[in-house]
Amino acid sequence: MGVKVHGLALSTCTSRVLTILHEKGLDFELLPVNLLAGEHKQPHFLAKNPFGQIPVLEDGDLTLFESRAITAYVAEKFKENGVDLIRHNHLNEAALVKVWTEVESQSFHPAISPIVFQHIIVPMRGQTPDQAVIDANLEKLAKVLDVYEARLSSTKYLAGDFYSLADLHHLPYTYYFMKTPWASLVNERPHVKAWWEDISSRPAFKKVAEAMTLGQN
Repeated sequence: MGVKVHGLALSTCTSRVLTILHEKGLDFELLPVNLLAGEHKQPHFLAKNPFGQIPVLEDGDLTLFESRAITAYVAEKFKENGVDLIRHNHLNEAALVKVWTEVESQSFHPAISPIVFQHIIVPMRGQTPDQAVIDANLEKLAKVLDVYEARLSSTKYLAGDFYSLADLHHLPYTYYFMKTPWASLVNERPHVKAWWEDISSRPAFKKVAEAMTLGQN
């Protein structure tokens, strides 16, 4: 088996990588990393990713870290497999995919990730969530989703009328966000809600979501 992923299926970044591997119908091996035991800080793991973060993908002699870089690599190398997530034969559409993947990383992620962290991860550590942080980022997220609502009123997906890497990148954090008390931010925006229900129902992500159990008792 050529492709190996070092990570945890319940983590947002690992699940982003697993989703694209399923979308492409690839065989891969998931090698769990014991974060509680500090395995990601051990020399053998740091040799793969000096920042000590999951996931890490190994494909033959190539070792990659950073989930969005990994998904871009998989989308390009296996562009003939499954759905074309980067629109490689369509210059304008490919450019829009790049635009909206940047929007996800630069605008959406910085707003939604602190909410998920405070609501789900902080209590798991026996600490009290900082509601001020949550409230500030809910305000930021609402503004981003207003832009999405306008965009999705004219296109089915973010980059156009085709599912792409831009949509896929939103899946992990939105999945956990929808389990928080503030899911109405998505549900009260009809086009965003329809988009979310569409992309989260894809078979590839449904396989991954089965193991996304953060915050569950």
